[in-house]
Order: sequence, then C-alpha cells, then structure tokens
Amino acid sequence: MYFIGAHVSASGGVENAPLNAKAIGANAFALFTKNQRQWISAPLTGESIDAFRRNCESCGFTPQSILPHDSYLINLGAPESDKLAQSRASFIDEMSRCSALGLDRLNFHPGSHLGQISEDECIALVAESVNIALDRTSGVTAVIENTAGQGSNIGYRFEHLAAIIDKVEDKSRVGVCIDTCHAFAAGYNLKGDGGLFGGGFDEVFAQFDSIVGFKYLRGMHLNDAKKPVGSRVDRHESLGGGEIGWDCFERIVTDPRFENVPLILETPVPEIWDKEIEHLRNLS
Repeated sequence: MYFIGAHVSASGGVENAPLNAKAIGANAFALFTKNQRQWISAPLTGESIDAFRRNCESCGFTPQSILPHDSYLINLGAPESDKLAQSRASFIDEMSRCSALGLDRLNFHPGSHLGQISEDECIALVAESVNIALDRTSGVTAVIENTAGQGSNIGYRFEHLAAIIDKVEDKSRVGVCIDTCHAFAAGYNLKGDGGLFGGGFDEVFAQFDSIVGFKYLRGMHLNDAKKPVGSRVDRHESLGGGEIGWDCFERIVTDPRFENVPLILETPVPEIWDKEIEHLRNLS
C-alpha cells in the first residue's frame, strides 16, 4: 500500500492532526508533537494522548503511516557543548512524546557544523546523539532526513546518512527519510542528466540503495523544488510546478520500493493538498 499524505496542523492539540489528515483524503500524515519553534512545551496530557490514539484508529491511521517531525531548533551535531546538551535533551523529550502517542518513528534533520568543526566531526556528534537518545528511550526509530546542504548543514550526501547509520549501535532503530526537494537541491538530479551527484530517477535511487539501502527507508517528503538542481537552496514548490516536475512523483507512487512508508507532502499551498494527494492516489 502507498501511504500518501501531508504535514498537517496539530493546532489545538495533537489529537486534531489525524482529523485534519482525513479531511484532505490522506491515508498518511506528519505532525509536530509540540511547538517546533520552542525548546520547551507543556507535557502531553493523558486526555490528549487518548484522543490522538482514538482519532488515529477511527480514521484508519497506523504508526506505519505517520511520520512525526522534531523541532527545527534541535542540532544534534552542534559544536558548542551547551547547545549540544540542550539539543540532546530536547530530542530525547521528542522521542518520549512519540512513544507516549504510540508512534514508532521520529524524523529529524541531522545537524549543522556551523563552520566550527569538520563535517566528519559533526557526523560523529550526530551519531553519538542518536545513540544516547536510543539508549534512553524505547520503541521509536530515529529517522534521519537528507538536507539540501544549505549553509553548514550536513546530510546532503547519501554518504553522510550512511556514515551516521554506520556509527549508530542499534541499527534496528535508525532509518532515513528522503526529501525530494532536498535531494534535488543538493545535486541529485531526479529529473534527468546533469546532476552534481548523479542524474535521472533510476541512477539516483540506485545510488541511494547502494550507499544507504532501501531497508533503511522509513519515509519520504514529496516536494517539488523552486531552485535549480545543485543550488543547495531549500525552497519547496507544489508538485509539478517546480524544477523537478510530475514524472518523479508519479514514478514514486508506482514503484513498489516506496510502498509501506509515509509519503508526505510539505508543498507550500495547503489548499491544494487534497488535489495533489488525489492525483498521486489515482496513479498508485
């Protein structure tokens, strides 16, 4: 089955997210379990947790079809010890929130070296952070998202993802999420020839399988790109309206390698998510 949805609002309580997803015809969704722009949020209440679980069940969502995302403030590769400690504590809290909600994965951006340490040193810190979080939580997989390579972000090469996984001790609880816009902006040309790191749908995902492995795929973000391939600028566009074009997304929802993981829209016009989802669903 293809799980197709969008990153929906959890305004008013996490229990509203599955209702918002169902309203746009989704059978998958992403959400923030807390305010993504604050370090500290109030704990989830028992009433909210119970309502979330009930709404997921009544709307037909299972943990396999839900891809929660952590706070944008977290930097698990931070070179400053105080920021690193703060990020690790916040990440552990987010993992615990997912566990309380009955969710089995948490999507996160790997981190940034901020020009103060090397990429390899940052990668090692991210892996150490994941190991600490996995040791202090249970049941939730840490899902590393590839990045566009903006600024000092790591994770824009498949090799970065593989290097983090290699250093994670419990490989049963680590996975990856591939964002199509990020991959394209980083230099993986999902549209055709001429990418910095490879060109064409088949070649890019052959590289992914060889370097990382589809066995680690736990989700995808389906986003077109406003900027050209290799721009290293993270600007999402509606499906078919950007530099990537519809063909890539149509191939994803007809390729069995992408079944059974949440395929999540983060495109910039929520008012047409239902139409984008319907288009993809009619192909799958």
